[in-house]
Amino acid sequence: MEHSLQSAKLPHLSDSTLFCNIKNPAFRRIGLMGRVRKKTVIQTINEIAQTINKMGLSLIMDSETGHLPNVDLESLERLQVVRRSLIGEICDLVIVVGGDGSILHAAHALARYRVPVLGVNRGRLGFLTDVNPDEAGQKLQQVLMGDYQLDQRFLLTCEIRDGRRVVHEDMALNDVVLHAGKSVHMIDFQMKIDGLDVYRQHSDGLIVATPTGSTAYALSGGGPIIHPSMDAICLVPMHPHTLSSRPIVVSGTSEIVIKIHKDNRTQPMVSADGKTSVPLDHGQRLHIRKHPDKLTLLHPPGFDFYKACRTKLNWNTHAEEFNLDRDEDV
Repeated sequence: MEHSLQSAKLPHLSDSTLFCNIKNPAFRRIGLMGRVRKKTVIQTINEIAQTINKMGLSLIMDSETGHLPNVDLESLERLQVVRRSLIGEICDLVIVVGGDGSILHAAHALARYRVPVLGVNRGRLGFLTDVNPDEAGQKLQQVLMGDYQLDQRFLLTCEIRDGRRVVHEDMALNDVVLHAGKSVHMIDFQMKIDGLDVYRQHSDGLIVATPTGSTAYALSGGGPIIHPSMDAICLVPMHPHTLSSRPIVVSGTSEIVIKIHKDNRTQPMVSADGKTSVPLDHGQRLHIRKHPDKLTLLHPPGFDFYKACRTKLNWNTHAEEFNLDRDEDV
């Protein structure tokens, strides 16, 4: 549930004494990004921007954020507005306000620079944007004092090849999805992993997910939850036409190659992180493997992946007699 406008206010952000003891902040050039056109997102962007400005630190916004309606730029003294492609190059830290989709959107511009990304959650689940807006002042203070955790997340690269020619290339933090678009017909495709035949399958498609993406679309498709530290790729069939077809977890160094069978009757499509789909034609091959770049997430102290699962996936819905707080150590 989203916080109301009143509860989302950061009452300590305007306190001029909040950061007076930080003589040498861990980050001095701070980027600020937000994509969703929601009042709560704009409010949080403005409050964080004012705080960074009052601290005397440099604030850099990408042009997409700076041009959002009601973003207050005139009251900021040390502000640069730059192209999104440049923000990772010139910032020490980037704060992304929104949901996990905003992090996915930002990852494509930031991953190659390895700049740490701090997510402030204004979305729904928030596995990647783990800072609550009403705690942003306190968490930002801890981060600037150097108290934080870094979390490297690998990405996938996907290529559609026609012979040796690459006709389409993209990257994904969550997943690459082969799907049937608007068709009601199943896709008939063959898959190899590291040059070895795996299967020929009839299904609505296939989700190829990173550990980060295992709690996203792949989870709704019946895939396993994979800890972010694992070097693994998960393959989740979408409504396969056989009960024996199950998700497969393979090494993160694997290369997955998908070829559409000659008997296929529909137009397969490929999408990376939910972006615009592109066709995969007969005779072409889809190659998926680990991307050379990584996204560096920054978490305030106390981040716990299992706690996030309990909170976001309602694992903490249990009877009072089984309260975790009262369980003995195991």
